[in-house]
Amino acid sequence: MTSLVQKKFGEAAADYAASAVHATGPSLTRLTELISPEPTWRHLDVATGAGHTALAFAPKVAKVTASDITPEMLQQARKLAKERGLSNVVTAQAQAGDLPFPDTSYHLVTCRLAAHHFPNPKSFVREAARVLIPGGTFALIDNVSPDDADLAARYNAFEMLRDPSHGRCLGLEEWSDLIRETGLTLVSSEVMDKDIPFVPWVQRMRCTEATVARLREMLESEPLRDFLRPRETEDGLTFSLREAILIAQKPK
Repeated sequence: MTSLVQKKFGEAAADYAASAVHATGPSLTRLTELISPEPTWRHLDVATGAGHTALAFAPKVAKVTASDITPEMLQQARKLAKERGLSNVVTAQAQAGDLPFPDTSYHLVTCRLAAHHFPNPKSFVREAARVLIPGGTFALIDNVSPDDADLAARYNAFEMLRDPSHGRCLGLEEWSDLIRETGLTLVSSEVMDKDIPFVPWVQRMRCTEATVARLREMLESEPLRDFLRPRETEDGLTFSLREAILIAQKPK
């Protein structure tokens, strides 16, 4: 799975650097509202992609480590940091479930729109907790599945058809339970809609015409139609995902 993720996202790195959903999505704005970092903080952004979350916090903290398994994504993150004049950002190639950083290294650990690719979400949360200082903050943003098991399976199949490196979107309660199991204290949990223009969404993953046709069919058919709410907008065919924002703290 790791090599597949690297292949798919290596090919699409430049597209993700330019993606409005990832660069300026509402969840990123909301995350910066929920977290008030201090100038002395060290921040780790796990599965940073093109670095949008890391770069959003960089002006507010002492140092940011943007980690990812895909070298091409890290290259985009370095490029964007240089363009913005951010000299306190470093990059590191790292697996989310086996972070190569010492215990209690960071005041803030974030992960946005990536955890559905992780083969072992439990290991990721455990590692995030390990590298946090006592009193540190963990923040997770990811698409979440509906509560109904059958609908969740259909939704994840839809995502996997578009992107074979997709693992599984967990439900909100699943994430909450994993966070609590590591000993972190969940302090905030909310869900917001995220509008996805269909054409750029399939183009980022270089979908074939046959795959695009099948995705359209699934999107327009029940039960996914009721969950994803496809509609025509000024951006063309658009649907909505559910995006969770969870904030937790490591006990002091």
